[in-house]
Amino acid sequence: MALRAEIISVGTELLLGEIVDTNAVFLSQELAALGIELYHRTTVGDNARRLQEVITTALARADLVITIGGLGPTADDLTKETVAAVLGLPLVLDRPSLARIEAYFARIGRPMTENNYKQALIPEGGEALPNRNGTAPGVSVRKEGKWVVCLPGPPRELRPMFHDYVRPQLAAASRGVIRSRVLRLCGIGESALVETIADLLANQTNPTLAPLATEGEVRLRITAAAATVAAADAAIAELEQKLRFRLGPAIYGVDDDTLEAIVVGLLQQRGETLAVAESCTGGLLANRITDVPGASAVFERGVVAYSNRAKTELLGVPAPVIQRAGAVSSEVATLMARGIRERTESDWGIGITGIAGPGGGTAEKPVGLVYFALAGPGTNLVREARFAGDRQQIKRRTTQAVLDLFRRTLQSLDGKMLSKTDA
Repeated sequence: MALRAEIISVGTELLLGEIVDTNAVFLSQELAALGIELYHRTTVGDNARRLQEVITTALARADLVITIGGLGPTADDLTKETVAAVLGLPLVLDRPSLARIEAYFARIGRPMTENNYKQALIPEGGEALPNRNGTAPGVSVRKEGKWVVCLPGPPRELRPMFHDYVRPQLAAASRGVIRSRVLRLCGIGESALVETIADLLANQTNPTLAPLATEGEVRLRITAAAATVAAADAAIAELEQKLRFRLGPAIYGVDDDTLEAIVVGLLQQRGETLAVAESCTGGLLANRITDVPGASAVFERGVVAYSNRAKTELLGVPAPVIQRAGAVSSEVATLMARGIRERTESDWGIGITGIAGPGGGTAEKPVGLVYFALAGPGTNLVREARFAGDRQQIKRRTTQAVLDLFRRTLQSLDGKMLSKTDA
């Protein structure tokens, strides 16, 4: 049976939102890699009574409790004292820790104050964990089948201490690994996705499958527990193959892939270039593309043609067309894509026009209405979409849909679009 763990982050500044708890994220990832099951993460302020309640609850439901912070010299640094009280252990002086603290102050040429001595106290029977970047040692203490590890709050102190001392102990005690892989999808909503893979979501044992909807896309996290990395990866691969068979081209990448990186990579493989003409997205598409390293090899330029005059002067969209169809129309989006392609002599051109809101909408053309077009070798596509959300969400969702259309088009032309017979 795998170790069950709980993380307790200590500090009123965390509750006030003054500091983002990156330590808890780091430890969660490390525990997962070690095959240790993390069921709870708790944040508590610098209050002895509440901290004691949290530690007591954690020890009742977990084998391993890791605390973060509260090891400093001040009166509100209460973690070691509270852990000792919950475990019924006295605090004793750890002389090697005291010697390291004294050497630290001698090295920096500052006097060591009385309150720094309390940092050398640890629960009786515990092991002090040296801190190579600060004065507060960590603590590892075990009693009656329970294991508590106390780590300092600053990341530059916590991470080396964890890697040097805690991780090797946990690796020896754990009995397996937990591995995850995230499939990233676009062009399919969460409801449709869940319906398509309902049986796979309902019959979960190991590996498990969890959907997560984010801005303009859905992610599927596959998690497997096994005795070895190879066994976990094999279990993930088997379920991933089933998902690719069901979902095909909706899956655009894995883990940290982004749509813009996929598009830039496809253009690089084809040796082709792209230019974009944006209205309602205000340059967001160009920004996303140019965030990708190496985009300069394929991205020719971007134009923000926000006004009707700009659409005519910069892109050659005839004023009568704008007057007849409206700036937000399939005709104008198409002409924007063709105009930017022709003027830059690029292989591909993209045109975007729409109403991002919050004002400017009508009953016929409401806020969120967007047209985007793609012009390229033997290709002329235009799409209408209606997005919900505020101004920023509509802009983001528009660029996501544009990139997905372009990605699918390039993959289709390359003959790389995944079909059921390919899976």
